[in-house]
Amino acid sequence: MLSIIGCGNSNRSDDGAGVYVVQQLKKELANSIDPERVRIFDAGTAGMDVMFQARGSDALIIIDANKSGSDPGTIFQVPGETLANCHQPSFGLHDFRWDHAIYAGKQIYKENFPQDIQVFLIEVERLELGLELSEVVKASADKVVEKIVERVSKISSSQRI
Repeated sequence: MLSIIGCGNSNRSDDGAGVYVVQQLKKELANSIDPERVRIFDAGTAGMDVMFQARGSDALIIIDANKSGSDPGTIFQVPGETLANCHQPSFGLHDFRWDHAIYAGKQIYKENFPQDIQVFLIEVERLELGLELSEVVKASADKVVEKIVERVSKISSSQRI
């Protein structure tokens, strides 16, 4: 099973890039994916959902916005283990992000958590309130959609995830 999870806040302009990608994937792949082999999920800002949705998958793709100071629209494709991050104890889960979910999922679910984790990060241009992605981020998000569709099409034609 390949789980594809989009993260972000679609009410904050480019922060919704991951959500946009999974929405586009759901449209493009609606009639061509086997739900037993590929699952597409919008986690929004709920990092804990990433951990729960990834459990039992063989592979995981996470898509999110990024703010590193790089050129807007830059796409970073990074192995998940590079970004796994231990969550510091707190009294709430609002600050539990997908990078914490990768770390915690591996600790809690062990072999029942994907080892093959790929993260796509798209550099933002703006983060103010708004429902639309900037043009440069939308173009990059569309490129990520193409890359993922290509991977999913390989799953459809073979047994390998």
